[in-house]
Amino acid sequence: MLKIYTKKGDDGTTGLWYGGRVEKSGLRTDAYGTLDEASSALGVARAGCGSDQADLAADILALQNELFVAGAELATAPEAADRLEDGVSRITAEMTDALDSEIDKYMSQVELPPKFVIPGGTALSAQIDLARTIVRRAERAVVRIKIADELASDEILRFLNRASDLCFAMARFADKDDPELFEGRRRK
Repeated sequence: MLKIYTKKGDDGTTGLWYGGRVEKSGLRTDAYGTLDEASSALGVARAGCGSDQADLAADILALQNELFVAGAELATAPEAADRLEDGVSRITAEMTDALDSEIDKYMSQVELPPKFVIPGGTALSAQIDLARTIVRRAERAVVRIKIADELASDEILRFLNRASDLCFAMARFADKDDPELFEGRRRK
């Protein structure tokens, strides 16, 4: 039997990828833990995709994989950043730029109202919107790392900004067939 516990974290610390230990409540741990949470939320969304939504499910899975790349980068101390591998454990500009075309692909298929969108048009779109807000929280956590001058590259900030935009676009696509979605009805 493979044991998944090491007991090393029992003191409230966790190991970074290329060595060193940090507090589990630290900035870096908060950021990559939040990305793990976002990926899990996207996993629930992907599991909710119907057989007619295979392309959306594939795009969600691709984003989950890229969030793990971002997490690997964040789980590495800045002084070990030279050991990271582009596209495997470090976000690249090409990865960020590729999200733009994905966003455009989804947004070209929906029409947005001239007001705010309230999540919950469908269970699937609501789950993707939940993931979007978690990605935004991770982005804020990475900003705190940058402010502390502990961020090896700003590219991850660009990536997370686009990743949350992609989640928004996918969520709107997932509820595009609901004609009452954007009515903005109020309680009487």
